[in-house]
Amino acid sequence: MAGPTETPGGSGKDDQNNFDDPLYVHPYDNVFTSIVTMKLTGNEKFRLWKSFMSRSLRARNKLGFVDGTLKKNDVDEAKKSKWDRSNVVVCSRLLSFISDCVYHSQAYFDVAEDIWKNLFETYYKYDGSVVFNIHQHINSLKQNGISL
Repeated sequence: MAGPTETPGGSGKDDQNNFDDPLYVHPYDNVFTSIVTMKLTGNEKFRLWKSFMSRSLRARNKLGFVDGTLKKNDVDEAKKSKWDRSNVVVCSRLLSFISDCVYHSQAYFDVAEDIWKNLFETYYKYDGSVVFNIHQHINSLKQNGISL
């Protein structure tokens, strides 16, 4: 049975819980999912979704996996498997908070940073035709037959 300073399956001090280590995966890592209350469906709420996801990743010290500050090549050879495991957790988090129609275009990325960048490039933009149509609608508004 694991002692108070060991994780299950661990071997003592080398495997002690280090919550500040971005490579540490907490056994209850899905607890922070309650911070995110919406699924990404398209660019209409992407900024809000990105804000929620950034907070939830920061809460578990995993933001570096998506913003490019923690790359696999930057970790020691001995920690590459921990990086892989943490990256899979972050990929799962990202994919679990996007709608089915968005999921299909992201599911084949193996690196969380690639998913994040692709979502940003795809959805962090204004749709020019939507903006044009809104302006057209505003310009055509009338009250009692008089243009506003």
